[in-house]
Amino acid sequence: MALNRSELVAVVAEKTGNSQVAVNAVLDSVFDTFVEQVSQGEKVSIPGWLAVERTDRAARTGRNPQTGETIQIPAGHSVKLTAGSKLKAAVSKK
Repeated sequence: MALNRSELVAVVAEKTGNSQVAVNAVLDSVFDTFVEQVSQGEKVSIPGWLAVERTDRAARTGRNPQTGETIQIPAGHSVKLTAGSKLKAAVSKK
């Protein structure tokens, strides 16, 4: 079972006593901050829980699987999420 965003908002609202609208606005702000910081190359870290950072990928040669033709894949960026110690410990207990 997966917890989607609306279910997450409902659970957090219930646990905190805040409205779903308020919780949704906070989540939007958190994700906007992640996007702003990570897109600028900054690492966002919540000690014990997670870290989010931009990684660089070098240009490389690839192959089109349909034609077998060699293609050049340009350099780019990706995102790396790392679980913190509290999150890892919570998962290993289950």
